[in-house]
Amino acid sequence: MTILQAIVYGVVQGITEFLPISSTAHLRVVPALLGWEDPGAAFTAIIQIGTVLAMLVVFGADLWRAFLAWGKSLATRDVSSYDAKIGWGVFIATIPIVVMGLLLHKQIETVFRSLYVISGSLIFMGLLMGVAEKLGKKSREIEAVTIKDGLVVGLWQCIALIPGMSRSGSTITGAYFAGFDRKAAARFSFLMSVPSITAAGLYQAYKEREFLTGPLQTPILVATIVSFFVGWAAIKWLLGFIQQRGVGVFIGYRVVLGVVLIALCASGKLDPNAGIVREGDNVSQTK
Repeated sequence: MTILQAIVYGVVQGITEFLPISSTAHLRVVPALLGWEDPGAAFTAIIQIGTVLAMLVVFGADLWRAFLAWGKSLATRDVSSYDAKIGWGVFIATIPIVVMGLLLHKQIETVFRSLYVISGSLIFMGLLMGVAEKLGKKSREIEAVTIKDGLVVGLWQCIALIPGMSRSGSTITGAYFAGFDRKAAARFSFLMSVPSITAAGLYQAYKEREFLTGPLQTPILVATIVSFFVGWAAIKWLLGFIQQRGVGVFIGYRVVLGVVLIALCASGKLDPNAGIVREGDNVSQTK
């Protein structure tokens, strides 16, 4: 992997991690369109740490208050405050995706990365987002969050394990169906994603620690740094955009991209499985 490729991957990760269009899908689609090798699920998960750091910069104070309130509630059993509810909501929301991620890790790193799977996921979640945007009451503000909301939206987050579904897309959709308004849905989506993205990145970093010290060490570092700065800008922009305009433009983009990818694969111009690491291969793709 060249430094230019690493920069491109960092930009793609930083932009698409927070937009409801799936960062994992784009990190699979972009190299396929450019004729590059699929960087692999491990690379994708590790450079997400850059976008996690961007979220900590933007939401660090909120997360710290929630963490302190969560810890205090363990002793007092009082979860009536907003911060305690957010803390417990984020904690509970993380459990389902961690469990499902461990159960499906082989599929996530292999067969789920087929461009046909990604295309179908892009279209399906796009249409589902459209239904949620239209039918969701969008009357609840973030202060109305409950622990139950953490479980419900956390289950929606599990869908994002399939490339193309999108973590922000699935959680925003779940929050819409739970009645949250646009601002609350986006904010809750970002807050609850921090533990799961961090866990995925650290798990892959440990599992592929030889990969981190190999020839891709510098590209990984470059991509992670780039994703941090681009991700920080994307968060600031997206919060205002969704509040004002919703997710309509992203729905259209997802459906169009999904249809185009299916057409390219069906016509033979793209190999839907090119570069995918097969079970039993080194998922790091260090060669």
